[in-house]
Amino acid sequence: MFVHETQVRVRYAETDQMGYVYYGNYAMYYEVARVEAMRNMGLTYKSMEEQGVMMPVLENRSKYIRPARYDDLLTIRTSIKKFPTSRIVFDYELFNEEGTLINIGETTLVFVDMKTGRPCGIPDYMAEPMRPYYEPSHQ
Repeated sequence: MFVHETQVRVRYAETDQMGYVYYGNYAMYYEVARVEAMRNMGLTYKSMEEQGVMMPVLENRSKYIRPARYDDLLTIRTSIKKFPTSRIVFDYELFNEEGTLINIGETTLVFVDMKTGRPCGIPDYMAEPMRPYYEPSHQ
């Protein structure tokens, strides 16, 4: 299973009147973590799109456990629990500086051929760097 950690600091503009991170900003944190996790495997959205594949979000789920506040340094643990096929599911756990779990989330993205606009399987250039994480020796 692939796991990667990314850190983000909460900016003032991301908080609401109560001083908590506005709930809609968690999707942005997921995206930052997802992009950095892929980059860690040597993959970028830019290179995928240049090769004719995009990954729109099909589903986004979030569970708020405790609030994040301005200037908190958050750690986002991103994992891909199952080897992707035509969809890829990213799971997220967000922790505050004390290591307390404050949010869990999940996004499902689908691979789409940009020429046809239709779903397709995971491209080989993306599957290859991911495959080692799902071989029996890594589980």
